[in-house]
Amino acid sequence: MRMILPAALLAAVSGTALAEPLTFSVAIERATRDAPSIRAGEAGVEARRSASVAAGRLPDPTLNLGLDNFPVSGPPAYSFTRESMTMARVGVEQPFPNPAKRSAQRTRAQADIGIAEGDLAIETQNVRLETALAWIDLYYAKRRLAQLQRLDESLGDLQATVSARLAAGSARPAAALEPEQLRAAVSDRRSELAADVARAKARLARFTGDVEADVAGDPPMIEVNKAGLVAGLPLLPRLVALDAGIRGAEADSALARADKRPDWRVSANYGRRDPAFGDMVSVGVSIDLPLFAQKRQDPKIAARASEETQARLLRAAGERELLAALDGDLADHAMHMQRLANARNVLVPLAKRRAELDMASFAAGKLDLGSALLSSLALAEAEVDALSREADVARDAIRINFTYGEMRP
Repeated sequence: MRMILPAALLAAVSGTALAEPLTFSVAIERATRDAPSIRAGEAGVEARRSASVAAGRLPDPTLNLGLDNFPVSGPPAYSFTRESMTMARVGVEQPFPNPAKRSAQRTRAQADIGIAEGDLAIETQNVRLETALAWIDLYYAKRRLAQLQRLDESLGDLQATVSARLAAGSARPAAALEPEQLRAAVSDRRSELAADVARAKARLARFTGDVEADVAGDPPMIEVNKAGLVAGLPLLPRLVALDAGIRGAEADSALARADKRPDWRVSANYGRRDPAFGDMVSVGVSIDLPLFAQKRQDPKIAARASEETQARLLRAAGERELLAALDGDLADHAMHMQRLANARNVLVPLAKRRAELDMASFAAGKLDLGSALLSSLALAEAEVDALSREADVARDAIRINFTYGEMRP
């Protein structure tokens, strides 16, 4: 009981800590620290490092046990002592792969570590990027929902005004239904935005491990510097992983070429015979003879050389793809910034001015309530759309910098 109570308290404290809203940087840090896919990648790197310790080592020696020259016919048949050459043998054999092969095995093991580290860096980058985008999506989804909520609250005041006019006889009875109709339309829109919030929360929870994930604070101000991004492309995890793949292909080629060099083995045997004849010792050396390289080693060497060429071409293609993707993302970012500026400077001010004028006309009895309400709804949609455009700009900046820039693992 003394053990259960502190454990329960600790679990409660931990749950409370996880339930706290997350700032942008804290969400990224928590996802990087706790994501199962990253932990799996780290385990893979550790496995490759452990395996590299054995790479290029001499194989284990072989213990040979046997019975030599045991007679099965003639006068000494089935006798251990009547034939002078009958002996119990014990020996040891040690293989010695050629030095080039062992060196290539060590190089291959180091390349495997590099490939695993590259895969880990790519997965870490993806987790960080997806966490950042989920945080941004949740932040702006909540702001859009709050913007629509303010319109719904303002409709309550308008409903009171319409009710007063109905009581005074200055408004037609059907006007009492128009605010409720608009509220129904706003409710549908609010349901869509609430679903956006729920989806963004689910994504943020996936990467942070916090089932009640929420956002706190403001998003970071991120600048996009094309020249710096292009200069840093060779350091991107994807290209680093492809570089490691080239080193692995080079090691495989070296292993294939090393097969043309003979391996050799040393053996020593001790033969125990009848004391009347004396014991015997044998020592030998075995050497591989790669005499038919044209049909055996050379095709493998050619295959590995082709794979090495393939790895180099994939690296070149990967760099071109990243450059093209960067240019495309920068074009999208420029377009989204122009759309945001148009919303802030033109669309929202015009919608606001129109809503104000229509409500003034309604107050003066020069415009019906339905038209005035549609203007208010149009203003709310314009403001929500401006927030969506602002979210697009923030997503672009984050995607570009987390994918191509300094915000890499």
